[in-house]
Amino acid sequence: YVDFEIFRPTLESALFTGERKSNAGRPPIDCVLMFKVLFLQRYYGLSDHQIEYQIVDRTSFRKFLGIECVDDVPDEKTVWKYRELLTNTGVYDKLFSEFHSFMESKGLQFNEGRIIDASFVIAPRQRNTRDENEQIKQGAGDKLWNDNPHKKCHKDVDARWTKKRDETFYGYKQHTKVEKRNKIILSYDTTSAEVHDSKGFEGLLDEKDEGKDLYLDAGYVGQEEIVKQHKMNPIICEKGYRNRPLTKEQKSDNRKKSKTRCLVEHVFGFEEQTMRGLVVRTVGLIRAKANVALTSLVYNISRYTQIIRLKPELLG
Repeated sequence: YVDFEIFRPTLESALFTGERKSNAGRPPIDCVLMFKVLFLQRYYGLSDHQIEYQIVDRTSFRKFLGIECVDDVPDEKTVWKYRELLTNTGVYDKLFSEFHSFMESKGLQFNEGRIIDASFVIAPRQRNTRDENEQIKQGAGDKLWNDNPHKKCHKDVDARWTKKRDETFYGYKQHTKVEKRNKIILSYDTTSAEVHDSKGFEGLLDEKDEGKDLYLDAGYVGQEEIVKQHKMNPIICEKGYRNRPLTKEQKSDNRKKSKTRCLVEHVFGFEEQTMRGLVVRTVGLIRAKANVALTSLVYNISRYTQIIRLKPELLG
């Protein structure tokens, strides 16, 4: 359903910036093949070691990649290298935009309401002293461990701790805008975990959203004016307070709003269940942003193929 060759021009412009100095040595592995490896890795939530093993083990993986001999399977270090190259060039955002244009060219329309929500992206927990954590919280984490660079490269000074409903999280937060009708991700952003949902959504809005409904949960109460500034109609679930519980009418209204708003949870559910969780195995905000961008792109490709197979009427 999706020809990955549509990504070749962008991948080649990002990865091959100049002519080779010499023809000696093994030529580079095809960039589209490596991107398809990263696609499989993110779709199944595999580590670098596991994706190499699974490609060798599974005929279906090799058929998808166009690899006939196991000797041609890229090793885990090559996978890491390509992912780092794409991360440092910021190419995932361009690929996401290109695939969005591809879906529009196939007749998929994005003219219904919008839904915005956020979800935690779990990062490996750090074992720091209280003084180190306090310095990181103040934004001075780069000054730590300068006498031990090997230790410093394993320390994440961008991730943060936060608490929600008596449950503690460490890592980042993915803010996502979804189209109501077809559940395609339209835009995304990544912040540290302590940033409140209502503080990270405005950057997701653009001129294409004007005149449309925007569905938000109770965590966005008080943001109506910001939504209206973007010429959108805010539909926000109401929130109860201590000694001021919701009335029956308010609860009924919330149920009606949630029938549409809950569609964004289908997106997070797919990422959590099918794609094995919203997690990062890397260090730093730059890599976390790249992970969220790749996750959103992989989800959109998967959702597009679902629409073609199960709901072709959504294509104009």
